[in-house]
Amino acid sequence: MTSTTFNHSYSAHCESGVISSLLRHHGMNISEPMAFGLSNALTFAYLPFVKMGGMPLIAYRSMPHSIIKKLCKNLNVKIKMEKFSDPQKGTKRLNELLAQNKIIGCQTSVFWLPYFPEDMRFHFNAHNLIVYGKNKNEYFISDPVFENTLKCECKALTKARFVKGVMAPKGLLYYIDKTPKNIDYKILIPKSIQKTAKMMLKTPIPIAGLRGIKFLSKSIFKLEQKDKEYARLFLGHIVRMQEEIGTGGAGFRFIYASFLQEASEIFDNDQILKKSSEMMLEVGDNWRMFALLIAKSIKSKKDINYKCISDKLLEMAYLESKVYLKMLEFNRQQK
Repeated sequence: MTSTTFNHSYSAHCESGVISSLLRHHGMNISEPMAFGLSNALTFAYLPFVKMGGMPLIAYRSMPHSIIKKLCKNLNVKIKMEKFSDPQKGTKRLNELLAQNKIIGCQTSVFWLPYFPEDMRFHFNAHNLIVYGKNKNEYFISDPVFENTLKCECKALTKARFVKGVMAPKGLLYYIDKTPKNIDYKILIPKSIQKTAKMMLKTPIPIAGLRGIKFLSKSIFKLEQKDKEYARLFLGHIVRMQEEIGTGGAGFRFIYASFLQEASEIFDNDQILKKSSEMMLEVGDNWRMFALLIAKSIKSKKDINYKCISDKLLEMAYLESKVYLKMLEFNRQQK
């Protein structure tokens, strides 16, 4: 049996939870919200040309792996990432690293992880977890979306690591190789805040940032001219992408609000950041209200009011813009 002492943490999101846990294991006291914020992960994208289950991709955070890569780059952390075309080689490598007492992050498919309740399993191939040990037939797992550590049969984890399809994991594993001695939060935080705010406010492409939210709003209004069954499926897909895939739109806004709150304490309770955090919490609440509005509309026997849903999404763009403008006030204050 191989096993390393590891402190499991329950997290809001798998990727930010895994990377913050890995860094804490290596002596860097960084919270999940701080990891999320410093990786510039908060975003919005509506990609009608990229399909998931035949429906457009709607993203509320940056692409898979970007939290890990950007955070490590910004913190000057050296992380090694390895992929494999052969499941046997990928399994052998994981076992070798565990024998060296390393803590390993892995990308997996939720559907093939047997410890997930059946009603929670779906074909999402970008779920991150930590493997911290192994006995003859099982791996010891720290999955950040569960309260306690778990065990997973070796064959099941291999299946989950090498499943085919959209965002196929290809056996991806990663581990920390070197960490810096210090983190200068007072330099990193303003840079990250400015980058996130400007990306959302001033993106040059119409499918991302606030322009992406408005683009989706227009698409919802046009559903009135589409087949009614397709329109209901499309609206249901929006809710699923927001509330079920990863942490969803509202959840990521709540994480970022926690980042802003933590940042305000680092800057001696900076009032602009504290106010920005409160505003972002309000944004998260309104995303939940938006999802509820759609859910009620789909279930109702009455005709769907597409304009009402579209207008609510435009309101979301306005509310988010106010937060990012407030965040930029903080950056101007720092200069």
